Amino acid sequence: MNTPSVSQQRVTELLAEWSHGDNAALAELTPLVYEELRRLAHHFMVGQRPEHTLQTTALVNEAYLRLADQTKPSWENRAHFFAVAARAMRQILVNYARSNRAQKRGGGALKVELDEAAIVSPEQSKEIVDLHEALERLAALDSRKAQVVELKYFGGLNYDEMAEVLKISPVTVRRDWEFAKLWLYTELHSVD
Repeated sequence: MNTPSVSQQRVTELLAEWSHGDNAALAELTPLVYEELRRLAHHFMVGQRPEHTLQTTALVNEAYLRLADQTKPSWENRAHFFAVAARAMRQILVNYARSNRAQKRGGGALKVELDEAAIVSPEQSKEIVDLHEALERLAALDSRKAQVVELKYFGGLNYDEMAEVLKISPVTVRRDWEFAKLWLYTELHSVD
């Protein structure tokens, strides 16, 4: 397993301090995690609209607000924080995509807090919802494999980081990832 850098260790320390009620730790933590959150958001936004920089920022800001707004956060470590951030970003995108689809059909759209008008193109709203629904089906069959997909695809975590979050070996993570990729490919392509 890779040795954590000083900043990675500091992030884990600050998360622990924040979990114990130290709001000053949150202020120090913000600049340390913001660029990593932007990288995660950019990963989500690849393949979206070409002018995605502002949308990436909106996604990061919304996810960060949700994370910072938690009362009594309980972060285990840096990897756990980014796993939760990835889940928040996924949910923001899914909510927006569902809202887009509902508006297109003229039905009661869900309100999404993003102030950007088009973080996800209408064409990709369906793909995001389809992927989310496929992940829900995978979770019903094998929740750990669904978590691996979420951590890798949405969180951008590497095998060691995923293993740390899930408390399993990196080899098991790799096997779960390979299985889940094939399962999702089959599931998503049988829908068409």
